[in-house]
Amino acid sequence: MLPAPGVFYFPWEISSGAVQEGTTVRTFGRLKCYQPAESQAILSSHFAATQHQVIVHTVFVEPFHPILGAQYIVLGELEITEGAGLRVHARVLNCVDGVDLTILQSAINEQRSYFQDREGGTDIQHPPP
Repeated sequence: MLPAPGVFYFPWEISSGAVQEGTTVRTFGRLKCYQPAESQAILSSHFAATQHQVIVHTVFVEPFHPILGAQYIVLGELEITEGAGLRVHARVLNCVDGVDLTILQSAINEQRSYFQDREGGTDIQHPPP
């Protein structure tokens, strides 16, 4: 059976604990550090004058060549560990350096709005051809 497709969550939503353990998530951040011995990376992102961090367990995506300071998108499941707390167990970890974060955040908000309208039963009328 395939895993769930993963919903985009902002790093500040994950670090605040607003997302439950076991949820399949997509998120992004700048690679702050990578510890190959522990198979762990830390992604960071700024929001509302606060830096938020997401810990990523990288055992399924190794070996990879980390670029410190580059933007990454991660897809994986949230898990709670004793030492690290909440972290993403990565299935995919891609470097997307150069992506415009403002446009990415806008796209995530538009996608959320679309899914909310679709699930809420709002019927969008299309003009006749």
